[in-house]
Amino acid sequence: MKIISLGEVLWDILPSREHLGGAPFNFAWHAHNLGHEVCFVSAVGNDQRGSQTLEQMADLGLSARFVRRVSDHPTGTVTATLDSIRSPQYVIHRPAAYEFPALGLAEFEALLNPTPAWIYFGTLQQMSAPARDILLKVMAAVPAAKRFYDVNLRVNCFTPELVRNLALHAHILKLNEQEIPVLREIGGFQGDSLEQFCRGCLRAFQLDAVCVTLGPKGCALSLGNEYLEAPGCAISVADTIGAGDGFSAALIHGIGAGWTAERIAEFANRIGALIASRPGGTPEWTMAEAMAL
Repeated sequence: MKIISLGEVLWDILPSREHLGGAPFNFAWHAHNLGHEVCFVSAVGNDQRGSQTLEQMADLGLSARFVRRVSDHPTGTVTATLDSIRSPQYVIHRPAAYEFPALGLAEFEALLNPTPAWIYFGTLQQMSAPARDILLKVMAAVPAAKRFYDVNLRVNCFTPELVRNLALHAHILKLNEQEIPVLREIGGFQGDSLEQFCRGCLRAFQLDAVCVTLGPKGCALSLGNEYLEAPGCAISVADTIGAGDGFSAALIHGIGAGWTAERIAEFANRIGALIASRPGGTPEWTMAEAMAL
């Protein structure tokens, strides 16, 4: 499948090292690793980290054709610390280059030819008006493409109105369990159980599917009329950076292949767990390793 991923590329600055990341970038890499054609739309600064970003994209086999280079904003960075269960806590430094993507006519036409099957987006980059304009333009140009919204909320980097608007543009909604209260309030629906929440999301935002990641407990998936909860895989966690992004790539892979809800959820859990067992957001992995968990 051809997938357009729009969003941030930035450097996760941890106490001992730096990793290239950003949820949409991590997603793009993992979708590419699953064999899909991925067009990543973003921007980097005219600085050392920007050059390193483009070099690493080339090393990973990801095209940088749609990644703009800007001189008036630095390449994005986020300071990350790991809590007691190796989950990251983020401080995002803005403004940053990824907030100012741009596509010329030739790039826009190339982005849409051949026609993409999926459009992936998150919340952080969409705080920027130039980024929202591009997303809306792409969605209008390919109305048949499925739209995947990875909520991925960060402190002081979203508004309820933005999240509601993005959810209403989506076909598939993915979030983690910490984000449930925000979506429940935005959607204005009741119910305490995971199933009630997922079915409420389906109705409130007119979605095809909702998936809630539950960390080591696995995930809950509501696809059409079907609802299930799939247990996670037992692993030793290195860090959880990028695990949810790989999970998203696996979710799109399974939905696009027409798999059953049970098979989709199990596969996404495996990919997410494998990535969590290795440091950084874009570790190398193989399908055989995922299926061996």
